[in-house]
Amino acid sequence: MAVLPILTYPDATLKQVSHEVEQIDDTVLSFITELEETMRNGPGGVGIAAPQVGHFERIVIVDVSSKPKIEQHGRLVLINPEISRWDGMKVGREGCMSVPDFTGNVIRAERIALSYLDEQGESQELEASGYEARAIQHELDHLDGLLFLDRLVSRRNDLFKRKTYK
Repeated sequence: MAVLPILTYPDATLKQVSHEVEQIDDTVLSFITELEETMRNGPGGVGIAAPQVGHFERIVIVDVSSKPKIEQHGRLVLINPEISRWDGMKVGREGCMSVPDFTGNVIRAERIALSYLDEQGESQELEASGYEARAIQHELDHLDGLLFLDRLVSRRNDLFKRKTYK
């Protein structure tokens, strides 16, 4: 398998809306493996969406299990995901592999419910909260051609140059 190149802002293809996965076959499963390897290769990556590597199908991987003491479901592969309910709104700081030089404050729902297909093509439903819910919403935005930059609370006050560590 291979680590895939990540598209970065201002690449216009990041604005493209992804289409639904029609059939989960060996090609899709192989792509999911490469997508996950790409996510795990990045610094601190807890999620990735297919459009970030130029693949415009509705596939997202989220795994926040590396973050201590947060409620989470472990590794999630979400195919054709749809949020059906969201509750409570909260501002939080977000970063993105496709926007490597900045972070920003974004308002997201604190709790969500969603439906999706898993890797076996089975319909699933899930409720997520806190950091995991934020990560899922962030990745699902990529499927609709949105970046966290499009959801900043204020472009003037809520965009920050990412710190670099040596």
